[in-house]
This record gives sequence, structure tokens and C-alpha cells, in this order.
Amino acid sequence: MTSEATAGLLPVPGTASTGSGDSADLLARWRPGEGTWFSGPRGGLLAQGVARRLDDPDEARRVLRRSGAADVVIGALPFDPAAPAALVVPEIVTWAPPLPRSVGRRGEGADPTHWHFRPVPEPAGYEAMVAEALRRMRAGQLDKVVLSRVLDLVRDAPIDQPAMLGELAARNLAGYVFAVDLPSTSGARSLIGASPELLVSRRDGEIVANPLAGSAPRRSDPADDEATGAALLASAKDRHEHALVVDAVSASLAGCCDSLDVPAEPTLIRTDALWHLSTTIRGRSRVASLDIARALHPTPAVGGVPREAACRAIDELEPFSRGFYTGMVGWMDADGDGEWVVALRCGEVSGPAARLYAGAGIVPASVPASELAETTTKLETMLASL
Repeated sequence: MTSEATAGLLPVPGTASTGSGDSADLLARWRPGEGTWFSGPRGGLLAQGVARRLDDPDEARRVLRRSGAADVVIGALPFDPAAPAALVVPEIVTWAPPLPRSVGRRGEGADPTHWHFRPVPEPAGYEAMVAEALRRMRAGQLDKVVLSRVLDLVRDAPIDQPAMLGELAARNLAGYVFAVDLPSTSGARSLIGASPELLVSRRDGEIVANPLAGSAPRRSDPADDEATGAALLASAKDRHEHALVVDAVSASLAGCCDSLDVPAEPTLIRTDALWHLSTTIRGRSRVASLDIARALHPTPAVGGVPREAACRAIDELEPFSRGFYTGMVGWMDADGDGEWVVALRCGEVSGPAARLYAGAGIVPASVPASELAETTTKLETMLASL
């Protein structure tokens, strides 16, 4: 790779590369089965070819010291830390500046194909899951747990994955957009999504983490929308949920960082669909970004508190495997610098089928019908891309 950084992205010494390119053109070059796309506010990269596959993240630093391949590892880790990862050392990495506002959006119009939908569980089943979690909280077993559901979709023609990725990018310019090749025995299978949540980034020893928890749907009327955001910021229930996440992330980072700055109050951020409570934590560390990310995972934003009891409840209550949903997606170079985001607002796509995921944080003040509505709002991000 060239020695210059592009738009704030980290240069990756020794990386085989076509250099830096136009980000919109680069995004349009992604194809399922041929590489991985990752972009965020600081820029993007397209990784192509496979010099080596890694299902064990412990191998990442050692493998990156090999010569003759791109000095980057990129891909996804699943929700279950014991399950195999989907990481690769690519043959070529091309870096680009942040995506322009004109990127990738298709014209509005009806899709002429037919879709079949199947929620898992059914809405009433999800509300029953939440009710059971609340029962366990009253019994003193849990303080918080994140419960998710899926929407399985099948159409009568293959899904246009590059168009789907472009639509996600156009709608989520302030977030992190990704498309990761997943292991498959029958055609290309991709994890595609647009996450609002930075798990951790490391650049020249500077650490940034941005946990999110507590959310509210956006409103079409500007005055109502601003009032909704203000109400979220003042909500005792949502601030409690957010504090559980920030406290856990801060405690994990304290074991990895030489210094740490944790704001006392959350702020608001917005996506197309939701307001979120947000806290940006900064520090300095000599630990590699992937190792820090693994120490943080799963945060209470995707698991719960206490961690072990929450993960046990997820395993017992959710009628499906999360796979890579609520895992992490990102990249790391040979120096340990990189970016890792929480795999939210995402789905697995293969041929004519897609499985979309959404979850909600359950705390003692939660109401089952409200949590169901929150997951419905979160599914809209992926449904809009289709």
C-alpha cells in the first residue's frame, strides 16, 4: 500500500493495494463471494481475495506478520465467543475517503417481485419472551438482558446484494456499513448491515469506544422529533439501561488502557430510524484493537447484566442462533490499529433469502408491547434496503 493515509484512515504498511480510490466507485465494485466492504465516518476499504482464512482470532496478530499478503485482517466474529470467526487476510486492500452523499441510492419505486415473510418468534411469542425476562428480574436473576427476534424473507428471484449495500450506505452515511463474506457450502452468503455503534477503535495508541443503549423512534414532524429526543435524554428507564452498558464497557477498558476518560452524562445521536443515548469513551492503550474488542464483547448493549446470567437467558429464550448478529465486524492492521463495530441492523443474505435481526434491551421498567415495537422500528433499516 502507499504510505499515505486516506481521509484519516490508518495507512497499512506492506499492504498490497491498488491505492486509494473513489469511495462510491469502490463501493459499487463489491460483489458477494469476492471480498469484504467496511466503511465509516473516517473512510472505507474494500478487501479482495483471500491470502488466508482465520476461524480463530488468536491467530490474527501472528498471521499478520507474514510477508507477501496484505497486512490486514478483516471480517466478523460471532455473538458466541466460542464459535468460529469469519476473518480473512485479503490479497488486496483498497482504501477510500468517506462516502459522498450521492452514493448508491436507487430510484424509489415498487419492487415487482413477490416476498414471503416469517417472523421468528411470532410477535406474541416475542412479548412472552420479554415477560419471562421480567419475571427473572423480579426474582433477582437479571438486571438487564437483550432479547432479539428475526424476520425471514424469501423472494422469487435472487436478492441484489450490491444494490442492497448501496442503499444501506446511502441511508446511513454517519454510521458503519459492512458486507462480509461468510462461510457457505451453497453459494455466496453475506453478512450485510449498517451499525450505529462503534465497539472500539485504536489509532496510534488512542482508543475510542462509543456504547449506545436506550432508543426511541424518529418522528416525521421536526418538532415532535426533537421532543422525542429530549424525552429520551430525560428518561429514567433509558438512562438506567445506558448506565449499565457504560459502566461495564468502562470496567473492561480499564483493564486494557493506561488512561481512560468517561463522560458523566450521555448525549443523543440519531439515525434515519432511531434516537440513541450515546457516550464516547476515550483512552490510550498498547493492546491491539481486536484484543480490546474481544475483552469488551459481549457488552450489556447486546447481552446483559450480569453477563453470564444474561447469556444463559438468551440461549434459553431465543428460538434461533444469533450467528454473527450482535457479534462484531471490522479490521486490524499488523500494528494492532483498527476499527470494530457491533453487528447491529444487519442480516444474512444468500440467493433469494435473507434473515434480518433486531433486538431490544429489557430492564425492569420494560413493557413487552413497547419492546416489540422497538424491534419493529429497528428492522426498518434493513427492510428499507430491500
